[in-house]
Amino acid sequence: MKFLGNVLATVIGIFVFCMVFFFGFILLGAIFGGDNDTVKVKENSVLELDLSKVTLDYGGKINFKEFNYFETKHDGLIDILNAIEAAKTDNKIKGISILNNELQLGMAQSKALRDQLENFKKSGKFVVAYSNFISQRDYYLNSVADTLYLNPIGELDFKGLSSEIIYMKELQEKTGIKMEVIRHGKYKSAVEPFLAQEMSPENREQITVLLNSVWNTIVSDISKSRKISVDSLNSIANSLGARTPELALAKHMIDKIAYEDEYHEAIKKQLKVKEDKDYDTVDILKYAKKVATSSTDFSVKDIVAVVYAQGEIQGGEGDVNIIGEGAVKRALKEAREDEDVKAIVLRVDSPGGSALTSELIWREIEITKKVKPVVVSMGNVAASGGYYISCNANRIFAEPNTITGSIGVFGMLPNMNELGKNIGINAEQVKTHQNASGYSVFEPVDENFKAFTLESIENIYSTFLTRVATGRKMTREQVDAIAQGRVWTGADALKNGLVDELGGLEEALKYAAKIAKIKEYRIENYPEYDKSFEDLIGNFTGISMFQSRETLLKEQIGEENFRLLEQIKRANQLKGVQAIMPFELQIK
Repeated sequence: MKFLGNVLATVIGIFVFCMVFFFGFILLGAIFGGDNDTVKVKENSVLELDLSKVTLDYGGKINFKEFNYFETKHDGLIDILNAIEAAKTDNKIKGISILNNELQLGMAQSKALRDQLENFKKSGKFVVAYSNFISQRDYYLNSVADTLYLNPIGELDFKGLSSEIIYMKELQEKTGIKMEVIRHGKYKSAVEPFLAQEMSPENREQITVLLNSVWNTIVSDISKSRKISVDSLNSIANSLGARTPELALAKHMIDKIAYEDEYHEAIKKQLKVKEDKDYDTVDILKYAKKVATSSTDFSVKDIVAVVYAQGEIQGGEGDVNIIGEGAVKRALKEAREDEDVKAIVLRVDSPGGSALTSELIWREIEITKKVKPVVVSMGNVAASGGYYISCNANRIFAEPNTITGSIGVFGMLPNMNELGKNIGINAEQVKTHQNASGYSVFEPVDENFKAFTLESIENIYSTFLTRVATGRKMTREQVDAIAQGRVWTGADALKNGLVDELGGLEEALKYAAKIAKIKEYRIENYPEYDKSFEDLIGNFTGISMFQSRETLLKEQIGEENFRLLEQIKRANQLKGVQAIMPFELQIK
């Protein structure tokens, strides 16, 4: 037996050595081979805007302390916006081509990108777009182009907005698995699918208002670019009046029906490139990396720090997809203690999450605000906990189609008492005190437990109201009237006082510099995420060292199935009282 134990130990040792050697080799390759993507821009080039892999505002800074290895990603929307701004004055870049793009950005992000393309056109350089099929999301962006092409057998999807919510009350009754929900707020629809089999009037009202507000922003922007009245656009959407290339051309939704080779020929003519030659192109992500690593003027001393809070609020360290108090609090502390940082912009893109973590970040902002001004810039979503961490800023900016508000809290616990009965499971408890057992998934919810949980929720909701009322200089009654978990667009939030101005990150930066009384400044992005060797292995897929498991799953099972799995996973992982907006609100 001792001999077998020694053999087993030797085999395990060899395996561990091979794994460490393997991952170490990959890591060294990443460290010393990372500059191969540096792009060299040739004269008379066109910037190709492929954004199919861009989803986040901020690519992130990752610090693997165990390896003394630091990586900065330059694939966030902010990098794309900065690249387009740089291309505006780059004499080698003559225009931008949007070729069969499949946009993954949210509505507020799309507007920020669209506005930047409008700004780019002021330089006199061209923006052209070609698609074999134009989705509604892509059309919102592509409609900014000087010339918009569609394949002769392509389609244009322009039909208005919708949102589908799956209700599961009867499913719970049939399976015996029930979600026990304790909430405050009549509009808190994050938990409604577990309580009912159909949509409540309150939820239908808020989603209808929200969709119409977002749609009005979309058609208003398209109307200006395409010179088509809003009424005409609504009529086209209602009748699917631009579904074919011929209809789209007749309604002036596109400019030309052509094949891709004809599109390229037109660009060559514009660039005055010979017919037998190809024109030079530059990938937007490579150009963004070049701009990010070479354009900062470090002779400018004053800094405006941008702290990105993106993803669900879950606690812990956090990363580019999850807001944790670890990285965000550390970033705020570093920024306020840096003498060169004169102001801070908190960029929020979050549906909320843990009420406790939201409070911890709120407190850090409160401390920071006493030292330096803090301005919030809202992205696609800054709702519930996302609004909680925004409400005490010196000023709040939001895009017209940002989703915000959702001021409300809830608690949700899975209960399998009925399932246990059906399959022969019986849980017996022994305790020394009345409330010692807490919560069991195999027992009916104890009324004392429910009462104490509701008390906790009411206390947190009361605190939430106070935070908002103090930050927004409103009464608690005024906040409560627009709270109750209801969601608002940025345009409507401006009317009810939840935000101060409509605008993107650029407007927030300018305002931060103004109140800090600085004219010239450079931007420093935060936070930096501390990661371990275990995190590195956890992300390793064999395809790309930093490709996430989520990305791999999406590729294998599809976007819709992945979203359903995520909804179930999140419901099971919720801990403590939640300040979060509905996960199931997907605008199509």
